[in-house]
Amino acid sequence: MDMFAVSDDVARLEASLAPLRGVDRLPLLIPLSWHLRQRDSARALALADEVLALLPAAALPEPERAGAEARMTLIKAESEWLAGALEAAGLQARAVLGRFTALGDLRGRADACWLLAWISIDRGEHAASDAHFHCAAEAARGAGDGLRAELADAATARWAVLRDRNAAVARWGAQFERACAPMHPALATWVNDFLGLAASDVTDYGVAAGYYIRCYGAALETGQLRAAITAATNIGEDFTLLNDHHAALEWMQRALELARPTGWPRSIGACLMHTADTLRRLGQLDAAHAMLQEALGILKPLANARSYAIALQYLGDLSLAQGDFDGALEAFTRLLERADALDQSDFRSIARRGQAHALNHLNRAFEALAVARAAADMASERRNAHNQIAALRVMAMIHARHRLPGPPGMAQLSAALHYLQRALEVAATIDGYTVPGELYEEMAREHASAGDYTRAYEVALQAGAAREKIHNQEATNRAVAMQVHHRTEHARNEGHHHRELAESEARRAELLQRTSAALERLSAIGQEITAHLDAEAVFHALGRHIHALLAATTFAIYRSDDSAAGLSLAYGVELGRELAPGARPPEDPGSDPARCLRERREIITLDQVSALSVPLTVGERAIGAMTVRAPSSHAYDDNERMIFRTLCAYGAIALDNAEAYRQLQDAQTQLVSQEKLAALGSLMAGVAHELNTPIGNSLLIASTMQERATRMATQLEGQGIRRSELASFVADSQTAATLVMRGLTSAADLVNSFKQVAVDRTTEQRRNFNLHQVCHEIVATMMNRIRASGHEIALAVDEAVGMDSYPGPFGQVATNFINNALLHAFGPGQVGHMRLAAGMTAEGRVIVEFGDDGRGIPPENLGRIFDPFFTTKLGQGGSGLGLSISYNIVTSLLGGQISVSSSAEHGTTFTLELPVSAPAHGDGAPGQIY
Repeated sequence: MDMFAVSDDVARLEASLAPLRGVDRLPLLIPLSWHLRQRDSARALALADEVLALLPAAALPEPERAGAEARMTLIKAESEWLAGALEAAGLQARAVLGRFTALGDLRGRADACWLLAWISIDRGEHAASDAHFHCAAEAARGAGDGLRAELADAATARWAVLRDRNAAVARWGAQFERACAPMHPALATWVNDFLGLAASDVTDYGVAAGYYIRCYGAALETGQLRAAITAATNIGEDFTLLNDHHAALEWMQRALELARPTGWPRSIGACLMHTADTLRRLGQLDAAHAMLQEALGILKPLANARSYAIALQYLGDLSLAQGDFDGALEAFTRLLERADALDQSDFRSIARRGQAHALNHLNRAFEALAVARAAADMASERRNAHNQIAALRVMAMIHARHRLPGPPGMAQLSAALHYLQRALEVAATIDGYTVPGELYEEMAREHASAGDYTRAYEVALQAGAAREKIHNQEATNRAVAMQVHHRTEHARNEGHHHRELAESEARRAELLQRTSAALERLSAIGQEITAHLDAEAVFHALGRHIHALLAATTFAIYRSDDSAAGLSLAYGVELGRELAPGARPPEDPGSDPARCLRERREIITLDQVSALSVPLTVGERAIGAMTVRAPSSHAYDDNERMIFRTLCAYGAIALDNAEAYRQLQDAQTQLVSQEKLAALGSLMAGVAHELNTPIGNSLLIASTMQERATRMATQLEGQGIRRSELASFVADSQTAATLVMRGLTSAADLVNSFKQVAVDRTTEQRRNFNLHQVCHEIVATMMNRIRASGHEIALAVDEAVGMDSYPGPFGQVATNFINNALLHAFGPGQVGHMRLAAGMTAEGRVIVEFGDDGRGIPPENLGRIFDPFFTTKLGQGGSGLGLSISYNIVTSLLGGQISVSSSAEHGTTFTLELPVSAPAHGDGAPGQIY
C-alpha cells in the first residue's frame, strides 16, 4: 500500500466500494481509509472503525489481520496529531511502530516513523524528528520501497534548510535536481517544498513562489492537505515580500479556506498569523492584531512548534509598529526562549534584536545596547550578514536616542555613525546586496547632527540613489510577482478551460446517455442484482433500489406461467408492506402488466396517478413484467423511465439466471444421487462376487461331507466299519470343518465390512472411528474390482490414528480415488500399483495419501480435475463428478485440504490434510455437501 495515492485512484476505490457488503468490503476499505486520513479525517476514522469491526469475521492470515489492525490504529494516531493531541498521537504511533516491527512489516514501520517525525516537529524536538525520518528511510529501503525512502529524505532536507541552508543544499541539492523531471506527486510535494525554502532563504522569492505553487498542487493531488495549507501560506508570504499584497492575501485566504473545515490547530493558526503579518505590512494594524491574537490562542497547544515561534516574532513586530514596547519586549523574550529550545539561530538573532529595539524605546538604554551587541556578535559568529546589519542599525539607533559612551577605538564623529559605518562595511561583503536608503538617511542625519553638512549632503545623495535602486528592485520584484501570478493564473485558466471542456463533454454524454452519474450507479446496481443466483434475493435487491431511485408507493414483479399465457405475483410491496405472492393482476386484458407483456412494450400512465409497466424479456423470451406506481401525476420523467427500464433489464437477466441455476442445481443433485447409487451398486456387486468364493467352497465341502456321512451310516447298519475307515472319516471331517470355518469366517468379515461401509455411506453420521479399520474395510470392499483389473493395492495406515469425523464421506473420497486410478491411471496390459497411507503430523493433523504409479495427469488438465463434470472419459465410465464430490467433502464437511501432484514418470498422488476432529456442522450439513 502506497503512503499517498493520487485523487483518481481514491475515486476508483470509492466507486468500487459502493456495491460491496460485509467482509467483501475489507480489501477496499483498508486502503481507502488510509488514503482519506487527511482528505477527510472524520470519514477515514469511520471507515477504520468499520475495518476493525469486520476483521474478526474475515478469513485472513493472522499477520495480515494484525497488520490491518495496526494500520487502522496509525490512522487514528495521525488524526490525533492533526488535531493537536500530540501526547496521545505519540503514544499510539510508538505502539503501532512496535507492532509493525514485531510483524516484520517494513512499510508499516516506515509509515509509523514518518508520523513520529512530524509529531516531534510539532513538539519542537527536531533532533528526534531527524532520527525518525532516518528510521523511515531505512525501513523503506529495506522493503524495496524507493518512493517512501525518497519522501523521508526530502522531508529531512526540508527541515535541514532551516538550520543551515548552504549545508542542506550541498547535501541534498544534487539528489533533488530532477525536480522538474516527472516524479510521483507525493514526492514532488516535498522536493518542491525543499527547493522553495532554499530559494526563500536567499531572497529569491519569485523562484520560491514557483516551487511552492508546484508543491501546493502536488500536495492536493495526493491528499497531503496539511502540506498544501503550508505551501499556500508560504506562497502568500513570498508574494508579500515581492510587494504583491493582493496576490499574497488571495493565497492566504485560499489556505485559510482549506484549513478552517479541518479544525487542525497548527494549520489554522499558521494561516491566521501569516495573514496578520501581511496586514501589518499594509498598515492595517488593528485587524492584524485581532487575527494574530486568534492565531496564538489556536496555536497554544503547540507552543513548542516552530509555527508558534513565528507567531511570537510577528506579535513582536506588530507591537513595535503599534508603539506597544512592553508588549514587544514580552513577545521577543518568549521568542528567545523558544529559539533556545528549538536550537534555531535565526530566531535567536531576531529575538535579541527585537528586545533591544523595545528596550531602547522603554529608555533602558544600557540593557538595550548589551542585548543588541549580543545579537550582532551572534550574527557575526554565524556569518549571517543580514542579521548582523540589522543588529548594528539597532545599536546606532540606541546611541542616537541616548547619550551613551562610544565604543573603544571609535573613528567616527559619533557612536551612531560608527555602527552605521560598520553596517555599510558588512553590507559590502554580501554579493548583490542593495543597501537600504534608510541606512544612508540615518547616516546623513547623524553627520548633520555632528555639524558635517558636506558629508551629510553626500550621504543624502547616496540615499537617493539607493532608494532609486531599491525602487527599481521593488519594481523588478513586483514584475516577478506579476510573472509568477500570471503563470499561476494561466495554469488555473488552463485547468479551468480543461474542466469546462470536460464538463461540456460530460453534458454531451449526459444528453446521449441520460446522465453519466445515474448510469454509473445503475451499473453498480446491475452488478449487484445480477450477482444473485437466488430469485428471492433478486426480488429484494430490485425492491430496495427501486424505492431508493424512484418515487413509488407500489412495486410489483409478475412472473409468466409455464404456458406463458398468464401472470402471477412473484413479489410485491405496497406502502412498505410485502404483498402475498401468487395473486394475479386484474383479469382485464387491458391491465398494464398484461398489456406490456402481450405487446412487449412499456406502458406508462401520467395522469392523476403515475404508473410504469415494463416487460421482463431475455432475448425473445418474455418471463414476466415489472410495475411501479406513485400517487402523484407526472412522477416519472424520461430519466426515471430510463432508470426503470434499466432495472427491468437487469432484473430479467438476474431472474433468468436464477431459474437456470435452480435447474442446474436440480440436475447436479440428480446426477450426484445417481453417482452415489451407482457407486453403492458397484460396491454390492463387488462384495457379492467376493462372497461367492468362500460360500461356494463351504457348500462344496459340506455336500461332500454329507455324502461321506451317508455312506458311513450305511456301513454301520450293514457289515460294520473298520477302525482305519473310521479314522479316515474323522480326519476328513476335521479338515472339512476347518475349511468351512475359514470360508465362512472370511465371508462374515466381508459382510461386516460391507455392512459398516454401507451404514456409513447411507447415514453419513459423525462418530469416533479407527482410521486403519475404516481404510481396511474400504479396501476389502474394493478388492474384487482391483484384482479383476489386474492391479495391486498396498495399505500403510497407522493403527493408532483415531478420528472424530464422518467415516462414510471419507470412505467415498477414498473409493473415488481408487475408481479414478482404475479408470484413468493405467494403460492396457499394465500392472498398476496403488498405495493408501495415513499417519499423524507433529502438529496433530492427519495426513492421508493415495498414490499410483500410472501415467499421470496431463499438465493442461491438472488445474481442472476438481471441476464438476470435467472428465477425459466421457461415455467411457467417467461422469466428471467423483473428484469434484471428493473436493467438496474434504474442504467442507471434513474441514481439511486436498492437493494433487502428478507426473508421467512418478504417477499421481492425492494428499489430504485433515483435522482429527471435524468441524461442527448444523443439521443436514453432510447432505448439503453433495
